[in-house]
Amino acid sequence: MINDYQSLVEKQKRFFYSGKTKDISFRIEQLTKLKEAIKEKEDLIIEAAYRDLGKSKREAFLTEIGFLYSELKDMIKNVPTWSQIRKERTALTHVGSTSYIYKEPYGVALIIGPWNYPFHLVMAPLIGAIAAGNTAILKPSELTPFTSAVIREIIDETFQEEYIAVREGDAEAAKELLDLNTDYIFFTGSVQVGKKVMEAASKHLTPVTLELGGKSPAIVMKDADVKLAAKRIVWGKFINAGQTCVAPDYILVQEKAKRKLYKYLVKYIKKFYGQDVSQNKDYPRIVNEKHHDRITALLDEEKIMYGGEHDRDERFIAPTIMDNVTFDDPVMEEEIFGPILPLVSFEEAHDVIDMVRQRPNPLALYLFTEKKQTESLIFSNLSFGGGCVNDTLMHITSPHLPFGGVGESGMGAYHGKASFDTFTHEKSVLKQTNKFDIPLRYSQSNRSISALRKMWE
Repeated sequence: MINDYQSLVEKQKRFFYSGKTKDISFRIEQLTKLKEAIKEKEDLIIEAAYRDLGKSKREAFLTEIGFLYSELKDMIKNVPTWSQIRKERTALTHVGSTSYIYKEPYGVALIIGPWNYPFHLVMAPLIGAIAAGNTAILKPSELTPFTSAVIREIIDETFQEEYIAVREGDAEAAKELLDLNTDYIFFTGSVQVGKKVMEAASKHLTPVTLELGGKSPAIVMKDADVKLAAKRIVWGKFINAGQTCVAPDYILVQEKAKRKLYKYLVKYIKKFYGQDVSQNKDYPRIVNEKHHDRITALLDEEKIMYGGEHDRDERFIAPTIMDNVTFDDPVMEEEIFGPILPLVSFEEAHDVIDMVRQRPNPLALYLFTEKKQTESLIFSNLSFGGGCVNDTLMHITSPHLPFGGVGESGMGAYHGKASFDTFTHEKSVLKQTNKFDIPLRYSQSNRSISALRKMWE
């Protein structure tokens, strides 16, 4: 297969060098074609999401399709403006010259998608790549084969392979693609695989965006609207059965609010999913048996306060709350990526700072409070990719907020203009006048130092 991959990259490079993708009207036309293709295949996408992950029709549309329409609309509207050459100020030391920034696509973009939102998290970066004027090779996850097949069908029917192409396969296929000299790599997945992607990129010094994960806390203060906090945490945690990179991984709850929070967490789990979640056909399943085993190994029977039921054959794990959890417990050693919600209590707001700092910077942080000073304390002392005050997940649905991690949770950002910027190189150009030539820079005399100092100081 390596020869096929190499041939594909060379084919896409030739197409890119033709200059066709740099034409703004061409980009808009391709974005429009992609939007129409997604609309035409909506039913197939939804069916694939159900077969791969057990997602209901509503959840599949909400998490896999709907946001893409917003992204496409925003991109189609703004690409002409975002692509313009930008004139910049020129320093006094460069009198007579003018300064510009040219928006230049990188070339061939390799986009490697995850399995948890297998359609959305391939198409969202593709939108940015197209808008910026790149070609693209897509590698969907082999763990969600039905969605992977739909992606291939959409791309094959909509675009020429020298422009946008799909290559399916397992981890070995991804490795072979990463070994090639593409111009940009966009990866969404685990921290462990992200390190391998970055190592591969280093061989060619290829720029990368890594959208990873980590243990994202939800912090609930005693002054919060605890009932509403519970409702929004339950929604954000258990959507897609907890298989969301920005899901609240665990709750840090102020001791005086814990009993009330627990009561409402249980209330909303029952309200959203029913008394017996195993009978709820709209509740998603774990992607495969391997991940089911990994998640259930994190359960501690002595600390389960609610839920805990699971069925390996059905790839089912019920929404579960664990209490009296410590940072030494197995469930706190890694990102859960499943429907287990640990509760960790604290006394004072300042305690939270040290507790979160014990772990690598999270991809998201959710703070529930009514006090501005608490917001200031948390946001000025903790580093995280992005987050919400008094909500969960909603920050990633805005095309106006860049989404990305920091440290072990990733690097780079996308969504809206940030997607366009991610796949765009800003090329700085200074245009010098020929009407005159300042002799100072050519002087070999030490006396010129004083004149240079005046100019720069």
